[in-house]
Amino acid sequence: MAIFDMLKRDAGRINPPGWRALTRWMRRRLPTGLYTRSLLIVILPMLLLQTVVAALFMERHWRMVTERLSEGTIRDIAGIIEVIHTYPQDSNYEQITKIAEDALNLTIAVEENGQLPSPRPRPFFAILDNILADQITDQIKLPFWIDTVGDSRLVEIRVKIDTRVLRVFARRGSTYASNTHIFLIWMVGTAFVLVVISILFLRGQIRPILSLARAAESFGKGQKMEGYSPRGADEVRRAGLAFIQMRERIERQMEQRTAMLAGISHDLRTILTRFKLQLALSGDRPELSGMGQDVDDMQSMLEGYLAFAKGEAEEDFGELRLSELLEKFRAEFALRGKTMTYSIEGDDRIAVRPSAFMRLVGNLVSNSERYAQSLHIEARHSAKWLTLTLDDDGPGIPVESREDVFKPFHRLDEARNLDASGTGLGLAIALDIARSHGGNVTLDKSPQGGLRAIVRLPA
Repeated sequence: MAIFDMLKRDAGRINPPGWRALTRWMRRRLPTGLYTRSLLIVILPMLLLQTVVAALFMERHWRMVTERLSEGTIRDIAGIIEVIHTYPQDSNYEQITKIAEDALNLTIAVEENGQLPSPRPRPFFAILDNILADQITDQIKLPFWIDTVGDSRLVEIRVKIDTRVLRVFARRGSTYASNTHIFLIWMVGTAFVLVVISILFLRGQIRPILSLARAAESFGKGQKMEGYSPRGADEVRRAGLAFIQMRERIERQMEQRTAMLAGISHDLRTILTRFKLQLALSGDRPELSGMGQDVDDMQSMLEGYLAFAKGEAEEDFGELRLSELLEKFRAEFALRGKTMTYSIEGDDRIAVRPSAFMRLVGNLVSNSERYAQSLHIEARHSAKWLTLTLDDDGPGIPVESREDVFKPFHRLDEARNLDASGTGLGLAIALDIARSHGGNVTLDKSPQGGLRAIVRLPA
C-alpha cells in the first residue's frame, strides 16, 4: 500500500490538477478537424519563429542602428554648442545656422533668455526618447527637452546654454532607423505567402482522407460507394486499398450468406408445402387440426429466422415520408381500439431503406400495440440525425434487462420483445436494421410509465 501511495503522490506532482484542468480546457477549445489542426501545426511554429526574429531584430539591430544615428546627430549638436561657446561675438548666429543647415542638415534657432518647457509625457514606444536622452546626457551634459511626437517628420531638441536655449530640428530619419517597416513588410508578406502555400498543399493532402472517410461512412450506412479510388500520400493510399479489400471481403461474405439462406429457404419451404398438401388431401379430420396449426407456426417462425439472418442489406436507399408511415400505424392502433399520436419536427421526407425502416418502426410499434393502451411517437429530423422517440404506457422493461432484450431469441416473462411470429426477434431485428443504417436503438423509462424506445439514425 505504501508503494501505491507513493506512486499516486508522484503522479500528482508530475500531472497536477491545475495542469489537467488547463489541458481539458485547451482540448475543448482547440479545433477537432484534421485540416485545421494541420494548419495550426504549420502556422504556429512559423508565427513563433517570426515573432522571435522580429523581437531580436527590434531589440538589437534596430536599437543599434538608432543608437548610432542618434549618436551622430547629438555629436553634431554638441559641435554647434561648442561653436556657440567659442564664438560668442556672433550674436545673430547667422553663420552657425547656415553651416548647420547646409552641412549637418539641422535647423537651429537660439533664443535669448529662453526657458525649457515642462517635460512632456513619454510616448508608449519610447526607445528613441531614451536613446536621445542618454546620448545628450553623455555628450552635452546640459539641461535639455525632447519632443519626438509633435511632428512626425521632425525631432525637436532644446538645450539650455546659460541664459540661452538652443532649439534644434532634426529629420526623424537622421535620428533612428526609419526603414524598419521594410523588414516587417517583407516578414509579413513572406509569412502570408507561406500560409497560402500551406493551405493549398494541405487541401490537396486532406482531400483524399475526406474521400476515404465519406466512403467508409457510406459503406457503414449500407449505401453504395461509387467513384472512390485511393489517392494522395502513400499511407492514405494504403489505408484506402485496405478499406476496399475489407469491403470486398464483407460483400463476398454477405453474398455467400444470402445464397446459402436462399437455398435453405427454398428447401424448407418445399418441405412445408409438402406438409400442407398432405394435410389438405387428408380432409377435415379433427385430429389433424393441431398439426395444421403447427405447420403454420413453423412457416411463420421460419420466415422470421430467415428475415433476421438475411437482413435488409440488399435493399437500396430510397425516399420515404414519415407522415404516411406513422399515419398507417395510427390507423392500425385505432382498429384495435387504442390510441396513437405522433408529431414530426423537420423535413417529412427521409432517405432510408424503405422496407427495412418500415419493419424497424413496425416491430417497435407492434410491441407497444400488444402491451400498451396508448403510444406517442415524436420524430425529429435535423440536418445530421433522424431521431424517433416512442413512449407507451405499458408494463415497460426492467433496467437490468434492457440490453438482453436485443439478443436474438431472448424472452422476458412479459415477452415484450416478441414479434408477431413469437420468435423473440422483434427488437433484435429492429436493432440490426438500425445499425445497418449507421444508427442505434436504445431503451429507457417512458414519462407515461411504460417503455421508451429511441431510434437514432444519421440523416
